[in-house]
Amino acid sequence: MSLLKVTNLTKSFGGVSAIRDLSFTIEAGTIHSIIGPNGAGKTTLFNLITGVYTPSSGSVRFNDREVGGVEPHKLAELGMNRTFQNLQIFHNMSAVENVMVGAHLHLQKGLLHSMLRLPSLARSERETREQCWELMDFVGLAQYRHTEASAMSYGALKRLEIARALAAKPKLLLLDEPAAGLNDTETREVDEVIKRIAAQGITVVLVEHDMKMVMGISDHILVLDYGAKLAEGTPAQIRSNPDVIAAYLGTVG
Repeated sequence: MSLLKVTNLTKSFGGVSAIRDLSFTIEAGTIHSIIGPNGAGKTTLFNLITGVYTPSSGSVRFNDREVGGVEPHKLAELGMNRTFQNLQIFHNMSAVENVMVGAHLHLQKGLLHSMLRLPSLARSERETREQCWELMDFVGLAQYRHTEASAMSYGALKRLEIARALAAKPKLLLLDEPAAGLNDTETREVDEVIKRIAAQGITVVLVEHDMKMVMGISDHILVLDYGAKLAEGTPAQIRSNPDVIAAYLGTVG
């Protein structure tokens, strides 16, 4: 079943098309990677899917609902969440508090609850904290349960962002270069986290330059070049595609 369907999507900035008449589908329960040279339009595509940009033309359908231009917080309510290429961490908060920010959609709300500090609100916050600790365990950050975010390594913060995105309980999780800036050990840790996420039935879409990771975990790969589709298929098909090799991949070890 198609969870995300992009049809004839175009985005222009000042007459220059960053995304050009792009169409593809993403099946539920898969790991889907988007690759391409620098400037190919990968992050622009993410921003179009997640409501940061409004399409110039074309369609983005999520769960059979048109969502092109829908605001990011509304997409989160519908079950779509993302991480960013550059860390978006609250360094003045603890690790678990950062994750709890992602769970705000599921917390009890209301001025009366907050003013009176009703027992139900305290219970909800306690349960949410415990759930966020579980998410930290899930991404391999159990040792940071009581740590300030400012004291964590860059690699750990990358996984903390993933935990925060998972706290929103997404059906579709988009990861923008989750392995950027990581060493080999940290990259393997993120690789394993992505596999565990997919095993939970959450559909994952990632933009990533680490071809070893992409080829090792992806069910399907879309290759962009100058904002247009160059190729798509399985890792084996992409690895052997002469157009992709010429434009981008070279030799994959």
